[in-house]
Amino acid sequence: MTIKIRLTHTIPLSLVIIALAIVFFGCNKVETESKKNYNQLEPQERQMPTSKASKIIVFFGNSLTAGFGLREEEAFPNLIQAKLDSLQLNFKVVNAGLSGETTAGGDRRIDWVLQQPMDIFFLELGGNDALRGTDVETTKANLISIITKVRTKHPSIPIILAGMLAPPNLGKSYTKSFAAIYSDLAKEFELTLIPFFLEGVGGVTKLNQSDGIHPNAAGQRIVANHVWKYLEQHVVKK
Repeated sequence: MTIKIRLTHTIPLSLVIIALAIVFFGCNKVETESKKNYNQLEPQERQMPTSKASKIIVFFGNSLTAGFGLREEEAFPNLIQAKLDSLQLNFKVVNAGLSGETTAGGDRRIDWVLQQPMDIFFLELGGNDALRGTDVETTKANLISIITKVRTKHPSIPIILAGMLAPPNLGKSYTKSFAAIYSDLAKEFELTLIPFFLEGVGGVTKLNQSDGIHPNAAGQRIVANHVWKYLEQHVVKK
């Protein structure tokens, strides 16, 4: 069950534009609740957990992690849970996504989340900062603070960092500096980096809800499969 509670290549301008749409509308919608979610990656993988989970994966992010606009069972962290269950891997997913969250908000909230045990930490924040034109160094400092708090509490656990893009209207200097936040932090803290979290989903009409921003159930399945490529190395070896 779930509980609520390395950038290495050049990214096309089209993806940057996609990112603009995502963060612009996502930040301006009324989004106030996080969701607990779980489901399967693929229909053929439907299977109930066969044993009590003993290791915990925390997904910490904004509406994209919370599963805004979807049923509780449709958000990508819950799809990951079902994948783990289908493989009989002894993990429990915690969806700590909060709609509308910024890195500053995440830094304030992380201490509460860290009250629980965890074995893997997934960090997906920064898109809302980019929309607001938050100073790049401020966003970076907030992410460093979150990562440092996690590392202080859990020194040896893997941290997966989900990269996001800044809107192009803020200028080339800002968008380049913003993108560099994620690659720089991945290198500095030895994190597993997902260069672009919404790869294959952002801007694809049939994979998003009617607002054209948030992934629908089909889009969330693609996000889950994308995330799994980076997560698998950490869960299979445990």
